[in-house]
Amino acid sequence: MTYTQTGDPTIRQHVEAWRQLDVDEQLGLFWFIYEEIGNSITPAAPGASTASSEIAEGLFNQVQELSQEQQLQIQRDLINKVDTQISRQYGSLGDTTKLLFWYLLSQGMDNGTIIGVPSDYQLSSGSQALFSRIQALPFEQQITLFRDYVAPMGAEAKPGAEI
Repeated sequence: MTYTQTGDPTIRQHVEAWRQLDVDEQLGLFWFIYEEIGNSITPAAPGASTASSEIAEGLFNQVQELSQEQQLQIQRDLINKVDTQISRQYGSLGDTTKLLFWYLLSQGMDNGTIIGVPSDYQLSSGSQALFSRIQALPFEQQITLFRDYVAPMGAEAKPGAEI
């Protein structure tokens, strides 16, 4: 599993700060980001020229068919790089397709087909500070940040095994 990480030190600092949060806080922050700046991300994710929308949608559909607890566990497993079939499938995707997959998950949370963040959920002070810093980034840096955050998630496909 390879991915390209930007050389921008600001992006790297933001990604590292995000990864220092516990898994549920990372998911919560991702949701808040989607809710706040999702409208500007919308054209970038599905319209990205290197994204394979059919593949992202296929993986999303697999997740969507599961129980809400399983959906949440898959998201946690992706972040924690747990070796599962879905995590290996995700790990084999290109970086932009991974970004699109997370965008589809966020849309699913929005329309109720994917388990959402509890309505009374509050970001911790550290997450809120990081969220504010992310909001202040220019749009292009935000997209690079999101791509660098989601790219290393998932597990590597194993030779001779089911993806």
